[in-house]
Amino acid sequence: MRQDCKQFESRTYPNGEAVRKCNLDLAPEAPWRCPEDCPKFERRLADVNWSHGSLIIPPTPDEPTDALERGDGSVAAVLDEAEDYVNSIGAQVLAEVQAEQSGGGRLRRFFRRPPKS
Repeated sequence: MRQDCKQFESRTYPNGEAVRKCNLDLAPEAPWRCPEDCPKFERRLADVNWSHGSLIIPPTPDEPTDALERGDGSVAAVLDEAEDYVNSIGAQVLAEVQAEQSGGGRLRRFFRRPPKS
């Protein structure tokens, strides 16, 4: 992907996993390639008020060259299917996390405040 594009974002998580993406979702073959003549490409000029971690972005994983060279959209189709799945369970996962945080935790029953009289 074009790391000098204003829309490129890379984030590395504590477990070492890295996400490389186009913020406009215009790179169907992310994290490997952007479209050749992307209409929204803007060179990154300055990162004002940003907080940066290390200056080294982890290397991009190896391309699945066979699928990308076919040009039949199979890579984009698999990535779209994965995105649809994540979007379909997002609300359920969010509800579970909120339920756990709102009082379903195990320790909360031991540290409850006494009822007001």
